[in-house]
Amino acid sequence: MASPRGLRRSALSAGLVLLCLGLAAAAQAPAPGSRDSLTGVRSRLGRDWVGQRPEPADLPILVMAGHADSQGIAGAGTGGAAVDLQGAQPMQPGIRDELYWNLAVARRVVALGLQRGLNIRFYDPPQRTIREGDDPRTTWSVGKAHAAAGGYALEIHFDAYGPEGVGSGVIPALHRPFSRLDESLAQAFGGYPQQFRGGLGGPRRGITLLEIGKLEPPLEPALRNPSSREQALAAIAERVVAALEIGLGRTPGVQPLQPAQPTASVSRSPDGAGSAPPGSGPQASSGGV
Repeated sequence: MASPRGLRRSALSAGLVLLCLGLAAAAQAPAPGSRDSLTGVRSRLGRDWVGQRPEPADLPILVMAGHADSQGIAGAGTGGAAVDLQGAQPMQPGIRDELYWNLAVARRVVALGLQRGLNIRFYDPPQRTIREGDDPRTTWSVGKAHAAAGGYALEIHFDAYGPEGVGSGVIPALHRPFSRLDESLAQAFGGYPQQFRGGLGGPRRGITLLEIGKLEPPLEPALRNPSSREQALAAIAERVVAALEIGLGRTPGVQPLQPAQPTASVSRSPDGAGSAPPGSGPQASSGGV
């Protein structure tokens, strides 16, 4: 049995290690309101939470595109500065540009996550307009069930342009203590207060929301320009997946000895016709650039 002096030394050493880790994390965390060269301004609101709950390395992760079932009704998502302010054509007729990019990012995150051995899948509702939020086919309902079963539900969003938008960051799920996945994503993108706008529908149902950035320069032109689009999407997907790996205690980019097999997912093209592989992007309209 260790002596009291030895125990005190061990406790002091452990405390110093935790302090150093905390300082390192704080040094790496994006400052509220700072700017990222790709995703633009981060949430200026700051956050009043820290994610400390550990998760198993094989945690089931469900990724969804925000506003995938609310097109044509309230809550359809932002049209983006290019369409709303500059008169550009939508990336795809019939859906808001935010949904277009939500789908593109979500599919790439799942495809890359599977390559890296994560237990991850994508859900896309069977219809683009479902008026009842608690309909069992909505992202809210599927995400809520996934979270209630012990999994991690993540919904991808892009924030509004101009003063209405806040910036990139994580709005964490509210159904249980904040997880290390929430924390690692906040380290990469920034964070929002836990009760942002009184508690949004997704977080109240156990779904973490990730705002990639405001749909305005510099992010929107990088996505719309065909010469930079794939590079921008790949960079975003890499940042998300690396954050998920860190939150699960993995080394980013290192595949396990036995990579996870793709799990069944409901994946449809943005216009609702047919199916598309998880990593494939939506087809842009001829006037989308």
